[in-house]
Parts: sequence; structure tokens; C-alpha cells
Amino acid sequence: MKKIALYIDKSSDLSAACGDGIVQALSPHFEIKRFTEDECKPETFVGCDMVAFPGGVGDSEDYNLLFRRKKEMAIVDFIANGGAYLGICVGAYWAGSHYFDILDGVDAVQYIKRPTADIKRSYNKALPVTWDGKPERMFFRDGCALIGDESKFETVARYANGDPMAIIQGKIGLIGACPDSLLSWYVEPY
Repeated sequence: MKKIALYIDKSSDLSAACGDGIVQALSPHFEIKRFTEDECKPETFVGCDMVAFPGGVGDSEDYNLLFRRKKEMAIVDFIANGGAYLGICVGAYWAGSHYFDILDGVDAVQYIKRPTADIKRSYNKALPVTWDGKPERMFFRDGCALIGDESKFETVARYANGDPMAIIQGKIGLIGACPDSLLSWYVEPY
């Protein structure tokens, strides 16, 4: 069974719970090994096939507090040596040029700041998207659009304005909204 190293943000109980959706969806098919920023070392990823960064409650800028040079390079080297990367919401932002910088010809940008975005502020919403050609609604708070040379990646899903919301580039999969959301995210007031 393939193994996924799943990042757990321990800054709050809500942030730590963001990986639960990934565990629910993928644990029947993959062995899941959880890790925190303190455990972000090359030896943590030995035997792993993929590293996954779920959505989060904080801000993508929290990266600068969590991943200093050695921790950052553990991820970058894992990818450079053939490991796969799954980034959802915050994790998708972190694949971009201001963070892990593992993409080619594409960057993760704030969707609500795009000129043709259908929403213009950050709040919890079941946002309409097109996933694999089919209309869906997906939890969204402040996810990214994946903007760049579309000949360099496969688009899996798009936002209502046509911007790529989920892409695959080599062994990197990114999703700007939150398919890792749990039912409680849609009904809780926060």
C-alpha cells in the first residue's frame, strides 16, 4: 500500500482537523502517516510516496513561521527526488513561487482578487465549480486560482469565471477550494 505523509497544523484544534477529510477519503487506499512542522525532516518522508498539505484555518503567510530553510528543503528535495505533492487550499498556495516554489509556469494566486472572480471577499461558501466537466459545489473560504501556461498542466476543475481551480502538473496535484472539507464545515457558524 502506498504511503502519504499528511501535514497536520497543530496551531489550533480547527487547523489540526483540516487533515481529517483527507484521511476519510484516502485511508482506504493509502497508508497515512501524519507529521507536524517539528517533524518536517528528510527522514520523515523515507518510504513515503506523497506529501499532502490540506487546507487550513490560518493564512498562507503562516508558512513563513512554520517552514524555515531546512524544513522547506526537506519538502523541496522530496519532490525533486520523485515524490508526489498534494496541496489543497493553503497547501495549493504553498506549492507556489512565494513558498515551496515547486511549480513550472504556473502560480497559486488569491481567487477573490482575480478581476473576473464571482466572489470578492473571503468567507465560508459552497462555491460553484466545474469538476471534470460536471457542475459541483465545493467548500471555499479563500482558496487560490492556478494561473499560468495551461499547456504545462492538466486542468481538472475550474471556478465559475473559468480560472483553473484544480490541476495536475507531473506528480503535483493542487486544488484551490476544499474537497477535504467535512460536513460540519458547511453547518458550523465559524
